[in-house]
Parts: sequence; structure tokens; C-alpha cells
Amino acid sequence: MKKRILRILFGALILVSAIITERYFRQIGVILYLVSYFLIGGDILFNAVRNILRGSVFDENFLMALATVGAMFISEYTEGIAVMLLYQIGEMFQDYAVDKSRKSIADLMNIRPDHANVKVDDTLVKKEPDEVKVGDIIVIKAGERVPLDAIVVEGTSLMDTSALTGESIPREVEPGDEILSGCINVNGLITARVTREYGESTVSKILDLVENASNKKSRSEKFITRFARYYTPTVVILAVLLAFVPPLIIKDATFGDWIYRALSFLVVSCPCALVISIPLTFFSGIGGASKKGILVKGSNYFEALANTEIVVFDKTGTLTKGVFGVKEVHAKEVSEEELIKLAAYAESYSNHPISQSILKAYGKEIDKKAITDVEEISGHGVIARVNGKKIAAGNAKLMKKLGIPYFDGELAGTVVHVAVDNIYAGYILIADDIKSDSAHAIKELKNSNIKQIIMLTGDSVNVGENVGKELGLSKVYAELLPADKVEKLEELLSQTSGKGSLAYVGDGINDAPVLARADVGIAMGGLGSDAAIEAADVVIMTDEPSKVPLAINIAKKVLGISNQNIVFALGVKVLILLLSALGVTNLWVAIFGDVGVAMLAILNSFRAMIIKNK
Repeated sequence: MKKRILRILFGALILVSAIITERYFRQIGVILYLVSYFLIGGDILFNAVRNILRGSVFDENFLMALATVGAMFISEYTEGIAVMLLYQIGEMFQDYAVDKSRKSIADLMNIRPDHANVKVDDTLVKKEPDEVKVGDIIVIKAGERVPLDAIVVEGTSLMDTSALTGESIPREVEPGDEILSGCINVNGLITARVTREYGESTVSKILDLVENASNKKSRSEKFITRFARYYTPTVVILAVLLAFVPPLIIKDATFGDWIYRALSFLVVSCPCALVISIPLTFFSGIGGASKKGILVKGSNYFEALANTEIVVFDKTGTLTKGVFGVKEVHAKEVSEEELIKLAAYAESYSNHPISQSILKAYGKEIDKKAITDVEEISGHGVIARVNGKKIAAGNAKLMKKLGIPYFDGELAGTVVHVAVDNIYAGYILIADDIKSDSAHAIKELKNSNIKQIIMLTGDSVNVGENVGKELGLSKVYAELLPADKVEKLEELLSQTSGKGSLAYVGDGINDAPVLARADVGIAMGGLGSDAAIEAADVVIMTDEPSKVPLAINIAKKVLGISNQNIVFALGVKVLILLLSALGVTNLWVAIFGDVGVAMLAILNSFRAMIIKNK
């Protein structure tokens, strides 16, 4: 970008020199004009020729090349170069907002395992994951990432599956359970038998999913490119007709005179009001959105956003906070306050996220002297004596182990059962909190006539449906791994109309493939993973779901202003072209009128920067 700016500035300085020099030394002035022209517009000419050779003729490069070469041919050097300069400025405004240096998503996917500890006889051999075979025995130490898909044969532990499912609560694993590559072993030592080679493992498939999804995704064309595709051939045909038809049907008309008029027609037809105001409108929209914490990575995503028909949300970290807290306390033999206190004391030595949420809900100092005989049973819960009473706090498996009858109904969340001296005292329900503005976001999306609002989650069906019911979502699909999400997204993409688009909103590594595949990927950037942010087209820096409908409304406003500029500029342009074709006005008057229109269109473009919250 710096080199481009310097080149154009240098070209502009030579243009000024050419204007001054031409008065005294015409030939030197003409040479300076040509140098300036090629410095400022050389890349446009090159792109025009290259695209013609590739079969793409009528784009904005051809339009600019045709109009400016025509101007140079009829010795209107200043006008030809000025139009090219305006176009380059407009393009720079747009390119500045586009993230051209996106790194490879795969490089940021920190779920890729570094090595595998393979058990050979009685020793551990460190190997690359792709060197490990099916049936090999591997050892995963506490804090290590699972290198390959495997089945646990020895040991119990908690498994952090957030990289795959997006869910924050670790999953308990024991012998016989399947563990997937990319997960993190939280606390215990696990021995497992490999079930898939690295190329077929879950982590490898996620990396492939992201890269393949990016290739499948159809990127929206630049607005000005599509406009030029129709406008350019129309102008060229009219110019050819103007050059050759009148001399054949009008008496005393000469080809030289009408070819000059046709070239003038081409110069005037170059829509400089549009080639600068349209990119500037999108650039202003990007700037206005960024002030609201919405980063749009390219102007082409505004149109896809404005045409959104289906919005699909991830759950954890997107619609919910991703932080688990106590939602309900149901006491049976003691008060609710006493139940929370006893559970907090029993859980006070544990670092499990569930234990921490109970301690946070209790919110008081723990008297460690009151706690004795603490026994943490992996995959079950905790047993401890609190002021002489035997307190058991854990899941259903712990109650079964102790032979204590417990509440066995379906609940949307994680349940911690509490027993006092082997008598059931009640349960504590722990669940993810819904973000404060999630309901407002869904309401605004419905007001924006979004056809379907759907949630995809790796969480359980009960939890997913509970969140969906509370927020009023159209549909909920639960217990999905990244590959399942991509498959479901493909199905939803087929439900959009021809011009409609699908937006996916997520925040985790597991969301990267679907973010890359959606028509518009929207990442929660404040706390979201690097992979999600890189794969997305729009980033919400404040992590507020309500910014999604705001982004859609901004996109609609930006497109509206662009359309206003097109109608206004083309309306005046048609009038100028008619006058030029009839020879009523000269080139300077036509250019003056065109520049005036350009200034008004540019001023209108700045309105895209003014964004109001609803």
C-alpha cells in the first residue's frame, strides 16, 4: 500500500509538472503526461489486458482503460489522467479496509498436537502424530493435548473438549470411553489405544474442513465490478454507433468529426462519480461500523449481510457467556442457604469448574478447619466431613455408588446432588448464563425480517432446547461436532433463495469451518479464538449478539446510499452524454458537470459513517 501511494503521488506531481511544462515546451509536456499516466494507471492497463486475455473483458479495468486512452488520444491529457487518479483513490479507500494479508487459518489452529507419547514395552517414545499407527498404546499426561482419536484403557480424568464442542465444562472419561484428538487432558494420567491414524483423526479433519470450506465459499464480487460488466459494453456499443452511423446517414458529416465525438463520449461516459463514490460509500460504512465495534473485512460482505435470510448462532460464548453459574437450588432436608454452604465446603478443595461455580454462588469465606477427610472420586464427585457431618456432593453416579435415592428428572444443565449423612438433601443446577442482550438481538433480527434464526451447539439436547425456547429461536440442533456443523450448514444454505444469504455467528475454534463456509461468517472477537476471527468475514469486537442485527442494518444503509449515488450519477450522466453526442456542449463543460455530480455523490457517501443504535 505504501509503494502504491508513493507511486500515485509521484505520478500526480509529474502531472502538475506536465501542465506547467506544456505551456512552454509542448513535446516535453506530452512526454511528462504519458509518464504520469503510466505511473498512475499502469496497473489498471495491465489488469485490463490480462483480463481480456482471460476472457473477462467488460470489467472496471477495461472501462477505465478505454475512457482514459480515448482522452489521451484526443489530447485531453489532464482529464484522462485526472479520471484515472480519481479511480485509484477510490480503489485505495476500498482496499485499505480489506484484510489482504490474512494468514493461513491452519497455522492459527492451535489444536494441532505437537507429539504423541507411544508406549513401547515399558518405555515412552515421543513420536510425530502421523507416525503413530492404529492399535498403538499412547499415554496422555495431565495438561497435554490428545494427539489422536483413541479409547481409554487405563486411568480416569477430566477432558477439556472446548476446542471441538465449544463447551466449557470438562467431560469425565474412564476406561472404555472414546477420546478425540484436539481435546486437553485436564488432570489425570490416561493410557489409551489409538483407533484412527492422524490423517483420519478429528483434529486433522477440522483443519481440512476449514481449508475446504474456504474454497467452497463463493466470494461476493465487488459492486463496481458487477456494475462495469453491464455499463461498459453499453457505452462501447453506443460510442461505436456514434462514430460510424451519423457519417453514413447525415449529409456532409465526416468520420473524423464523429470519431472525435465518440472519443469525447467515451471520456464523458467514464463514471468517475461512481468509481470514487461507491468505494468511498463502502469505506465509510466500514468506518462507521468499526466505531460500533463491528469490523467488516471487505466491502463485498455488505451486500451479503444486507441480503441475509437465515442467521445461525453458536451457543456457548455467542448467545451465552460461556461462564457457568448456579441457576437453581432445590433443597429437601435443609434450607437452600445451608445446601449451598455444605456443597461449597465439600467442593472447596477442588479446581473443577463446577466446584468453582458453587463456591462463587456461596460467596463467603470458607473455614478450612471445619473440613476433614476430603475424598475426591474422579468422575463422580467429592465426599468430605464438614463440622462432623458426612457431605457427599457429585453427580448421579456418586449417589448410586453410595446407594442414596436421588432426583432423577431431566434438567437443562449440570446437576450436583448433595447428601448429608447418607440422606438426600437436594440438588444444585449449574448452567451457562445467557448474555444480557441475546434476547434483544433475536427480537431485532425478527424485526429485520430474517426468515430463520437457528442455533447449532455441541451441548446436550436438553440444554440447547432450553436456551432456544427461552430466546425464541426457530430451530435448535444439538450435540454437534465441527463436521456435523458444516454438514448442517450445507443443508441450511440450500434453503436460502437465489439472492439470499446465510450468516453464521460463532466464537470458538470449533466454529472456524462453519464461519469459513457461511455466506457471511461473523466472529465474536473480544473473547473468540484466533482461528474463528481469521475465518470470519465480520468480527464483533464487543462480543454482543445485538451487534449482529446492527451490522445487517448498516449493510442495508450502505447499499441504499450506493444505489442513490448510482441513480443520481447515471441520470445526470445520460443528460451530459446526450448533449455531448449532439455537440451542444464541449468536453470541459461535460467534465465540469461530471465533477460536480462526483462531489455531491461523495458528500452523500459520507452519510454511511453516521450509525445510530436502534
